[in-house]
Amino acid sequence: MQPTDEMLDHVRDVPLYRESLAAGEFPVLEKDIIARDFPDNFMTPALAEALETGEAEFVLSTGTNHARMQLIRPPYFLLKSYYRLWSEHPAIKHTWHAGCPRVSLTTVLATEHVARVNATRRGEPPAEHPPLSDRRLDERTVYVNQQLDPALWTRADVERMVAEIEQTRADHPAGRYHLDCSGYHLAHLVTKVLEFGLTLPAPSSIVHAYEYTPDNVVRFLRGHFDCPIVDLFGSTELGYLYYSAGEDTYRPYLDQMSVELIPVEPGSTLYALIVSSVRNEWMPLIRYRSGDLARTADGSADPARISRFCGREKELIRVGSALLCHGDLDRWIGRTAPEVFVYRLRRGAGQTAELEYTTFDRRPTDTTALVAALAEHLELAVQPVHREHIPIGTSGKYAWLHPESRVR
Repeated sequence: MQPTDEMLDHVRDVPLYRESLAAGEFPVLEKDIIARDFPDNFMTPALAEALETGEAEFVLSTGTNHARMQLIRPPYFLLKSYYRLWSEHPAIKHTWHAGCPRVSLTTVLATEHVARVNATRRGEPPAEHPPLSDRRLDERTVYVNQQLDPALWTRADVERMVAEIEQTRADHPAGRYHLDCSGYHLAHLVTKVLEFGLTLPAPSSIVHAYEYTPDNVVRFLRGHFDCPIVDLFGSTELGYLYYSAGEDTYRPYLDQMSVELIPVEPGSTLYALIVSSVRNEWMPLIRYRSGDLARTADGSADPARISRFCGREKELIRVGSALLCHGDLDRWIGRTAPEVFVYRLRRGAGQTAELEYTTFDRRPTDTTALVAALAEHLELAVQPVHREHIPIGTSGKYAWLHPESRVR
């Protein structure tokens, strides 16, 4: 799939695309090619001026378990993408138009970034424990998490967050709020609230984004909240591309974008996403390999029929004759062991592996059906091992693969 005429007009002066424009063909754009001569490969007179005036800025991709990538984008690019989608999504747009404040419960790194920016504006160093006012991104959004690992939140941590949510909710004329979160963080908060006998103010809508949310976590959240819950799929460099619309259904949100799906290997129905986008005017990406994986409802390469996002290409591992992705392992766990919360696969010697797992109630669960399902689908003998705690990564996100297992 080659770029549209509109996209070609947008990249005509971008050095990175000169050879492709001359040849009339655009190969798949890999991240290492972007990094090779960055930022000169995107530099145009208009971009140079925008960097001078502040209309464009350098940022780093958020990163999970991989190297972060340097980017150029307009200020608040991802936030504006989120706000627009929130204002238009049929299930939750009512909370946007009702002026509901947005409480964000995600990684501590995100909270610290907001506090650092606010302190810098005042010419002060960031506080070790910034007050709620310092964790306000704008008039709509405030961040509440101040600890790296949500599994280790204390009663004092949870009481503070619940009080801050209550305070934010109370500022709305109708006492409503929108909850933005990592699915894992919200599930941890629910379990802690129940453990400590507290009450979490009921949100009017929920969006979980930022990282892959396992089926069991989605099911757990839907069992505890009586409001619309939407999954957003996107990235720092692209903005949001898809949103969930019911179970196993995603709708494209491809303003100034197009998506193509390429099999990860011949004959596979697991696809890599190739995205062309000029939504970020300062860093247009043409046939860019985002690093994400997806499956479609019918196995075809139709990007309008994506039914499941399956994790990252860099986390694919070879198991016998097949490639294993996060999404497939998660599907089997979700169907056979709904009590499993956090998990991590650790490859052993030969065709063996351990599946470390925690549960929502912290007790071991019956994994007989799970073992059978994994034996059916994988040329790998997997032994589930219950853990009381699986630590979160330094990024504030979970890895489904133990670091020693990331070999494709």
